[in-house]
Amino acid sequence: MTLPVTAVRVPGRSAMSELRAVKVVWQREIIRFFTGPLRILTSLVQPFLFLFVLGTGLSQLTSGGTGGLGLRTFLYPGILAMAVLFSAMSSAASIVWDREFGFLREMLVAPVSRGAIVLGKCLGGATVAAFQGLVVICIAGPVGVPYAPGLMLGVFGIQVLLAFTITAFGVAMSVRVRQMQSFMALNQLLIMPLYFMSGAMFPASNLPAWLTALNRIDPLSYAVDPIRRLVFAHLNLTPAVRARLAPGLTWGGWHVPIPVEVAVLAVLGLALLATAIAQFGRAD
Repeated sequence: MTLPVTAVRVPGRSAMSELRAVKVVWQREIIRFFTGPLRILTSLVQPFLFLFVLGTGLSQLTSGGTGGLGLRTFLYPGILAMAVLFSAMSSAASIVWDREFGFLREMLVAPVSRGAIVLGKCLGGATVAAFQGLVVICIAGPVGVPYAPGLMLGVFGIQVLLAFTITAFGVAMSVRVRQMQSFMALNQLLIMPLYFMSGAMFPASNLPAWLTALNRIDPLSYAVDPIRRLVFAHLNLTPAVRARLAPGLTWGGWHVPIPVEVAVLAVLGLALLATAIAQFGRAD
């Protein structure tokens, strides 16, 4: 006796179904983050160590070279970028976990485009990283940075853009990695060089030629520099001190304006998103 075969209807794709898929993936990342309070605390440990322990411990040695500016105040823009960097890369690591536990395969067979899944991942990771950055923004006062509304909005906007760019970079990297140990090793290999070459710990001027070249191709430089310039514009500093500590990036002698730096970060984020979608399209 032949049993009848039940027909299976796969719903067609539409703009609404794609947006719904983006929302579901984004919402999953948010739920995972806020249901793990330990992750929230541990992701903030390193920025706070750099800011309050390293910044306080070295302040007496560097006071002469900062024109009287506290080292913690100088480091603060770089710490803002650090909070976003570490959190965004941790969010991107969820792709590897999903592959190891089989959830990635379930997402890949869903009747939605893979671009919607990647976009949801990137938006979710960017939201989580931006929230972490917002926590660090809230401690601006104790390190000598004023709570000026324009400054806070400008810094937060750059952080959101940086969060999306780094998450897209992490997704593009993690989608081809099959083991969490491999991703963590690759993560450590990339994160600290990106951070230290960005000028987060030192002014991006009068550097050796090799370090200048690395600084200019480091995507994090185009977030650290505009944040530092925005912060320093609201501090009571002499023009000479501001020019020495926040000189801005130059391309062949041309001082890159802040809008151009932000545009570079935005274009890079879109390019990395396209790369992540292409890589995800070949994932199994």
